[in-house]
Amino acid sequence: MTNNSLKRQQIISFVAIASTITACSISPQLGLNKPLSKSHIGQVQAHPAKSQINAQLPPVKVENPTFTVPAKFQGKTVYKMQPSNNEKVIALSIDDGPWPKTTLEMLDILKQNDVKVTFFWVGQALQANPDIAKREVAEGHAIGNHTWHHWYRQMDEATAKSEIDRTADLIYKTTGVKTALFRPPGGFLNNGLAAYAKSQKDAVIMWSLTSADTDPHAKPQAFVNNVLKGAKPGSIVLMHDGGGDRQRTVQALPQIISGLKQQGYRFVTIPELLKMAQ
Repeated sequence: MTNNSLKRQQIISFVAIASTITACSISPQLGLNKPLSKSHIGQVQAHPAKSQINAQLPPVKVENPTFTVPAKFQGKTVYKMQPSNNEKVIALSIDDGPWPKTTLEMLDILKQNDVKVTFFWVGQALQANPDIAKREVAEGHAIGNHTWHHWYRQMDEATAKSEIDRTADLIYKTTGVKTALFRPPGGFLNNGLAAYAKSQKDAVIMWSLTSADTDPHAKPQAFVNNVLKGAKPGSIVLMHDGGGDRQRTVQALPQIISGLKQQGYRFVTIPELLKMAQ
């Protein structure tokens, strides 16, 4: 082979090697020796788009929510709140879940209307429906403790402690949530439960307005009328998604939301409401 032929062969080999290197990824994420398509080659040679950079970053870990209360409400009983400037805010609270079907239907309605509420969970219901509970938290609703058994009877301190702490432990184990919001079943304040909750610096959350949706004879429109007629700035509204057939509450919920919006109300969670207090 002549010297000129040898040089030509060397040049051809060099060009082939260079072309192979250009057509391979230099990104660890894409693989060092993996051939790229023309579109990928263009992306490697140009500056990658922000969306491509973000896709390669590890997901940001979101802290599990903790529902605290301002110091002035720790160990206190709260029925309503007087928001500063008398702003038209209202807090819907929903008790006795999480419950099959009913809670899911309510969550759909709340999501469609961009409304956040406060759910008070019963430990036994939470144990039976953990995935529903996780959805409630994921969709931004606030959570409170509503005891394990939903008992009304008189309790000694050990029983009251078990009812509340056992539920709190399961709330945390299931969802990572910690909450300082407690609601006594039936609103009973003198059976030992509220006293124990206050000793733990929880806020005992009652209500100033009830939908009366536990009335077995009332129609859904009655629940709507109860709320719309009684609403005031800072009201805490009582409703239920569990503990029985709450289909009438599901039927009433869209009208309650639309009616309150027409009156100029903005929906807040109970922790948000407490922070707005004068």
